[in-house]
Amino acid sequence: MLDESLLDSPEGLAEADRRGLLRGAAEAGARVRTAARHAAEAGVGDLKPDGRPRAVLIAGPGAAATHTADLLGTLAGPGSPVVRLAPTGVAPAAGALRWELPGWAGSVDLLLITTPDGTEPSLSLLAEQAYRRGVAVVAVAPAGTPLAEAAGGTRGMFVPMATAPYDHEEPLAASSPGVFWALLTPLLALLDRIGLLTAPPEALEKVADRLDQIAERCGPAIVTYSNPAKTMAAELADALPVVWTEGASAGPAGRRFAAALAELAGRPAVVAELPEALAAHGALLAGPLAASADPDDFFRDRVEEPPALHARVVLLRDRPSGGLTAAPAARELALSHDTPISELEPEEGGELETLAELIAVTDFAAVYLALASGA
Repeated sequence: MLDESLLDSPEGLAEADRRGLLRGAAEAGARVRTAARHAAEAGVGDLKPDGRPRAVLIAGPGAAATHTADLLGTLAGPGSPVVRLAPTGVAPAAGALRWELPGWAGSVDLLLITTPDGTEPSLSLLAEQAYRRGVAVVAVAPAGTPLAEAAGGTRGMFVPMATAPYDHEEPLAASSPGVFWALLTPLLALLDRIGLLTAPPEALEKVADRLDQIAERCGPAIVTYSNPAKTMAAELADALPVVWTEGASAGPAGRRFAAALAELAGRPAVVAELPEALAAHGALLAGPLAASADPDDFFRDRVEEPPALHARVVLLRDRPSGGLTAAPAARELALSHDTPISELEPEEGGELETLAELIAVTDFAAVYLALASGA
């Protein structure tokens, strides 16, 4: 059950925020600036690339690496495929995870290692394996960790992760906003330098500014009725989020939102891109999860019985180009099954800015839902 009164209590939210999630979301802009400075100090701007890599391999634990690979792959396009190296192992623990380079990886490829931990033995071994096979290595991790030493010993580039003092108070959640931006930003600067995508320093500064604006609009001191993130959290209190995205950059934002809902708030969600989402989820909206599927719900004991779980569509749009949009069809399908719909569309700006806004608002929403539901 969601404690909606907690949403409008900044003190209560701060007390419930034992993992520093709200602080991570509020300081996302500062993390971007610090991470960009760390990348510059590490020498990213001085690189003299000799053409684009054949493929970019990304290795790292948890959702942060998954989201980073998803987003970079979307921004980079098909020119140099971005491939995430999924780990194997018996447990999601630093010492149990194992990464291996694919057999085809060689001197024309680039390996990016991203982790908020840095103590994973297999990642250090992966850096050494890449060195032996001529694969260029760039690692982003906390300074002073074994991975930092391994990256330096293999003539790779190491960029210290932008951290905050409270990062060391509790175990970091992989979907934490602070972790995500601290790991992503140096890689954006790097891939801009080698010509894989467009993310010059001025673009990263605009991303930081947009994140600061969202932190002001969605901060804990802003009441629910004028706070888009708190409003979305309240709307999803007793719902199964059906996340539909439209636009190239909205896809990674939607998939990150679904993952954050699961990891931070303990809530299941399904996600798909329009227009295929209409066919993929049409039966779901017409089934027992539709708002109109339980006519007896009106007579439910509001005190003793928990509310039935019903679908709610969350439409994330990144202003599709060319005037082609499936949004009207999406609204019609949802409303025809009495399914409520929440919509989020960013303000005008560059691709990185609009993507940052979608991610920031949904990050705040997932955090508020987690805190207000006691997750």
